[in-house]
Amino acid sequence: MNPEAARQARDSAARWRAGRPMGPLDGVPTTVKDLVDVAGFPTRRGSRTTDPTPVQDDAPMVVGLKAAGAVILGKTTTTEFGWKTPGDNPLHGITRNPWNGDYTTGGSSSGAGAAGAAGFGPLHIGTDAGGSVRIPAAWCGLVGLKPSYGRIPQWPSSAFASVSCAGPMTRTVRDAALMFSAMARFDARDPFCLPDDPRDWRDGIEDGVEGLSVAVMSRPGFDAPVDADGIAAVEQAARILAEAGATVEAHDPDLPDTSLVFSRLWGASLARLALTMPPEQRALLDPGILEVANELGGMTAIEFMDAEAMRATAGHVMARLHQRYDLVLCPTVPCGPSLADAPTREPIRALMAAWAPWTFTFNVTRQPAITVPLGFRQDGLPNSVQIAAAQYRDDLVFRAARAIERAGVGGDAG
Repeated sequence: MNPEAARQARDSAARWRAGRPMGPLDGVPTTVKDLVDVAGFPTRRGSRTTDPTPVQDDAPMVVGLKAAGAVILGKTTTTEFGWKTPGDNPLHGITRNPWNGDYTTGGSSSGAGAAGAAGFGPLHIGTDAGGSVRIPAAWCGLVGLKPSYGRIPQWPSSAFASVSCAGPMTRTVRDAALMFSAMARFDARDPFCLPDDPRDWRDGIEDGVEGLSVAVMSRPGFDAPVDADGIAAVEQAARILAEAGATVEAHDPDLPDTSLVFSRLWGASLARLALTMPPEQRALLDPGILEVANELGGMTAIEFMDAEAMRATAGHVMARLHQRYDLVLCPTVPCGPSLADAPTREPIRALMAAWAPWTFTFNVTRQPAITVPLGFRQDGLPNSVQIAAAQYRDDLVFRAARAIERAGVGGDAG
């Protein structure tokens, strides 16, 4: 928790009374995932291996939020180094889903998902290398955006730097766009961030989807599982978009096996993380990290570069698809959340079967993708759908998500 938050809120109230707010977020309570630096706080990354010394500088997105006046309430927990979907870590233990504490929030932005669902302020920073914003948002009834790669600058880089993005997790689509406007500003520390585009991303968000074309995707390069709740949500979203004037049809792009691409990147990243640590620190890691590193991290350089070539092919295929379709509609998650107390077993199988088969493809291709709540699952937990657009067309995913939200079918989750 930030001990200065109450004072900062009082200062904000004084500025509003004087008619001189710092920006549109002046005084708005915000949390920051603990993979992201906040000056004066340690960045522990959910790990017993990290330094408890406070860092000196804010990460780029935190600079943007503070410049707009946001009050940082504190930092939210993450799975260790953001490696998995169940919301626990060796440092802080288990994060539980506010909709039903028996279940996980998902991860790796587990604390952000819990904070958003429980009402700890309206704005929450998550990060997403394979679904880590969108999965907890889906299971916690939030809007969660993974933007185009490079749209929100990041520094220091994460363990999954080539696919990781930061993004907003909020209760509404308009709040996500407002938060995004403050986060998505150029920062010279990130050599891969996009040039500055100082727009208000709420502009045009109410324009709807009339005249847009939507591909309903059932196969993201491999046979990704999805349960009846997920299928029903996609069918409902397709009807909403069609009734709003979009052209909606089934279409599966001829993608390479993105599960192979992502698993190689995931394995290599975790192997590098583990093997660059001294042995005494390595012994403190979540055993699942070592399991994935040992099983997937021993590839040759040729195998890794082959995955990079397949990644480029996947990006090309999706770019060609978006010459015909403005948007892609698909599930966010294959099923509902697991029990919070359940141990993580067979993480490689779980990645493909229960965690992220519908989300990591858009990290591979670097497209913007958003999850939006859509009613409830049969067990009473939130349901959702996912919408993606061509690289750099973050505006279109906001428009489509807002059209679904406006339909008013999400209940409290929407």
